[in-house]
Amino acid sequence: MAYLNRENGGRVYYEDYGSGDTAVLLVHGWGMGVRVWDYSLMALVDAGYRVVALDHRGCGQSDKDFKDLSISAIAGDVVALVAALGLDRVVLNGWSLGGAVVVAAASQLEQRCAGVVLTCGATPAYLQKSGFPHGGTDQDLADTLAAMASDRVNFLAALSQGVCASAVSEQVINWMWQMFLQASPLAARSLAELGPLDQREMLASLEVPIMSIVGGKDAVVDPEICRSVSSFNARARIVEFENAGHAPFIDDAGRYNAELVGFLGECL
Repeated sequence: MAYLNRENGGRVYYEDYGSGDTAVLLVHGWGMGVRVWDYSLMALVDAGYRVVALDHRGCGQSDKDFKDLSISAIAGDVVALVAALGLDRVVLNGWSLGGAVVVAAASQLEQRCAGVVLTCGATPAYLQKSGFPHGGTDQDLADTLAAMASDRVNFLAALSQGVCASAVSEQVINWMWQMFLQASPLAARSLAELGPLDQREMLASLEVPIMSIVGGKDAVVDPEICRSVSSFNARARIVEFENAGHAPFIDDAGRYNAELVGFLGECL
């Protein structure tokens, strides 16, 4: 197993498939882990790409006791991993909260970032803001955090049932549930950061191709958030998965992988 050493002796787990100085780097959504990318991993490897994936601090096989579980800290881990692996050019693919992470990381990587994929990304804002009518409210997020604090196991079980819009098996739902349960309860601090998150200016400043993938039946991130990306950056294109929920890479893996490989071919 491979780990990236971070502050205060904390370790971030990652997996690295392939070789070369270019790669696609996969950043999972809140509370999940690298295994959630298993529906896409081999398609990317078979297409000839070096694939790197990491577990957020507090999640998966990364250390659980980091003091800083902020979105900016996770983005810092991404930037540090790119440097540690000697990568000259990367495409960052962030799912859900991972979308906010990769936008922050891309702004730091500058020329080393060759493109950004936002898979049902919770960016540029997850909640409604002045001039941004999409998403939920501060109270909605507060209620979510309170429900999770009150009964974490059953809350995460219900969340697992709502990730996909297609009829997936009970085994797939349990697989996602187990990934959620592996995260530290402290990871709720990362989720809370979606409240004040406002990346509109940061997103607009990115000078790379962007693909925003929309789950038309997404019950976790308002699809209008994902569609709005093109309003803030002229280099962004919107790809609609009309019948997918929050995980198009599970609901429609074949098409998702084809879109992703096609975008990588344009960037790397």
